[in-house]
Amino acid sequence: MTFDLWSFILENLEAAGVIGGYVSISIIGVSLITYATKGKLTGQTQIGPEWSHPIIGALLGAIPGCGATIVVSAMYKNQKISFGGLFATFIATLGEGSFVLLGASDEARVAANLTAFIIVNVIGIIVAIIFGYVIDAFGIRFSSNNIPEPRLEERQHTKKVTKVAHTFIEQYGLYFIIAMAIFLLPSSVAALWGGEIAGYDDLTVWVTTLLTLVAIIYFFVYKFSYKGYSCSCNNDIKSTMLHAVSDISTVIVYVFIGLFVANYIIDVVVGVETFDMWMTSSALIVVIIAAFIGATPGCGGMISVAVAFTTIDNFPIAALVAAAIATSGDGIFPLLAANKKDALIITTLSLVIALIVGYTLLTLGFKI
Repeated sequence: MTFDLWSFILENLEAAGVIGGYVSISIIGVSLITYATKGKLTGQTQIGPEWSHPIIGALLGAIPGCGATIVVSAMYKNQKISFGGLFATFIATLGEGSFVLLGASDEARVAANLTAFIIVNVIGIIVAIIFGYVIDAFGIRFSSNNIPEPRLEERQHTKKVTKVAHTFIEQYGLYFIIAMAIFLLPSSVAALWGGEIAGYDDLTVWVTTLLTLVAIIYFFVYKFSYKGYSCSCNNDIKSTMLHAVSDISTVIVYVFIGLFVANYIIDVVVGVETFDMWMTSSALIVVIIAAFIGATPGCGGMISVAVAFTTIDNFPIAALVAAAIATSGDGIFPLLAANKKDALIITTLSLVIALIVGYTLLTLGFKI
């Protein structure tokens, strides 16, 4: 059979856009909720009695996205939460990978992915609370002074970027991605119920493909030309949307790359039947690989594992859980920048716990 590269690329652009439609709504929704409640997490007052901090940290970590880990890192610096609470947040978070599981299309087994999302979060919260209490019981605590405060760029930073990049990021690209996300909302909701909208779904094929293409452009302009600067330095709604759209573009790019690589390996290099056989017989290896990928700093590793789970048949849920526990999301970056030793200790502990839990689930034959 002849391999059609162009059709293959278009199929993966569309598939990434379908997931991107869900991801967009999820990220925008969580961002708006975070924006509306951010005042409750500021100040110097400790949140609740110290015995409750692992529980609070775990619940905050379960919030989709990487925002909670960054917020809790700042809370720890301000001595509002114990180190056990901080560690629990890192254990419980799925980072941006949560949006991949929430962003499944009908073809990507919506029910199974939502079930996996719930299972991974429940296990993650339980494990996070347990080890959060263990950490606090042993009195383990790093110096909170090592964690730098988040700093906003000054408005003069606009001189560092070109006018074209600035206009695209803060105007055309921003509003275009939001508009496409809103357009895809009805079909996304219909897909959750296993239905479709006659005529409308034909148009979504083009919109999803376009969403992926625009997200790729937005991602590279933001990263290499705009350099992540934000003119909205007042923590206003536009600044919130800029960060949300940046997250959306990042997730879609990782999803597209993950889909492209995974589908190419499965369909072209190895073959579907051979790959399914390998996945079934090599679960032990898959768990450790997933855990190490999840432990890489940032959300990219967890996104890749989540994409693998949604696209590869027989991908063990134990591997997804291991990656979720091992990942620390973007919240590890402030600590990594200030004290690499402390960040390495947290990452190593998370990885060890991830492997223990992953192999325990595998031994018990846990499946969905």
